[in-house]
Amino acid sequence: MLNRRSFIQSLSSLPFVGGLFTSGPAWALAAPPSKRDFFKELNVRPFINAAGTYTVLTASLMQPEVVEAMNYAAKQFVPLNDLHDAAGKRIAELIGCEAAMITSGAAAALTLGTAGCLTGKNPDFIKRLPDLTGMKSEVIIQKSHRYGYDHAVRNCGVKFIEVETAEELEKAVNERTAMMLFFNDADPKGKIKIAEFVALGKKHGVPTFNDAAADVPPTEHLSKYTKLGFDLVTFSGGKGLRGPQSAGLLLGRKDLIAAARLNSSPNSDSIGRGMKVNKEEMIGMMVAVEIYLKRDAAAEWKEWEQRAKMITDSVAGVPAVTTEVYVPPIANHVPTVRIKWEKEALKLVADSVRKQLREGKPSIEIVPGSSPDSAVMQEISIGVWMLQPGEAEIVARRLREAFKGRAA
Repeated sequence: MLNRRSFIQSLSSLPFVGGLFTSGPAWALAAPPSKRDFFKELNVRPFINAAGTYTVLTASLMQPEVVEAMNYAAKQFVPLNDLHDAAGKRIAELIGCEAAMITSGAAAALTLGTAGCLTGKNPDFIKRLPDLTGMKSEVIIQKSHRYGYDHAVRNCGVKFIEVETAEELEKAVNERTAMMLFFNDADPKGKIKIAEFVALGKKHGVPTFNDAAADVPPTEHLSKYTKLGFDLVTFSGGKGLRGPQSAGLLLGRKDLIAAARLNSSPNSDSIGRGMKVNKEEMIGMMVAVEIYLKRDAAAEWKEWEQRAKMITDSVAGVPAVTTEVYVPPIANHVPTVRIKWEKEALKLVADSVRKQLREGKPSIEIVPGSSPDSAVMQEISIGVWMLQPGEAEIVARRLREAFKGRAA
């Protein structure tokens, strides 16, 4: 009887068909590049990204090498689990952690990592989620670390136990505690700082999970938190790493990564079945990590500073306007321009500037959020790290136009 393996082996022995398995299908290789302007066809307007890596603004642009890698993967079939294993192993080696897996974004990593802590490799538990009958069911989190993404953890059916101090945390740990969640950007707000949080997890034998989705650069953050002792860490793939926006990384303990994998696609009866990552995103994410670790971070930072100076200089002549360049301490740790002015001095509100930039040609998006029209001081922020060559000049010119002639 001809089984699947012998059938494939017989095909691969043929010169032409064998080439299909190594070089991709002939029709795909011969396909000409598209010349269609899809966004124009759909009446969707592109913009200059002077905001940052916000999901609602489609985050970052993939590096050309990432796009090339994804195009390569799109032309061939491979066993998905084999690729999952191999790409995860490569990324873990590059970053220097015990294990890694590629997820469909950092939010999916939160769900899958939590699921792994709840179920381990128990197939009955995996099928049962989010029904936690007979399972651990609580996740400890600092009250100051509650945020807009903890729903990804609650998807698994867990109950959050809020604490504020180390003493409260130790009292909260019990036989139902499955995990301790830490939101990296909220470290300055919490009373339990990052190192103590990890130590408490180790003391009580409870896995600790750090959501560091937007926290590269700097480069060393990729390995910092697993080295610090977190059992699981997640990073977004489509932000500073400039990989596929639909991908992310889950790093950490080998046993927990293996359990997270069992709770994920392509396993059909699992809470993460819909969190699919295909071969293109896997290869693209792996290449994004390779490139990120090799880049010239100092030269990159210098370029961002030059863009920021160009933008601050553009409104320096307006008497009522003040500017500063600031760097957020943890998430989105990149130079950002802040422009402030007195509303009455310029008869101008922040939303008017935002509207003018958005509706002009080309359209420009700046950092979301705005000062209330009623506020005495108005403020906008300009992100520079997602700007493409030549765009800082355009943003500077358009800002000059927005403020021109406003000073009394």
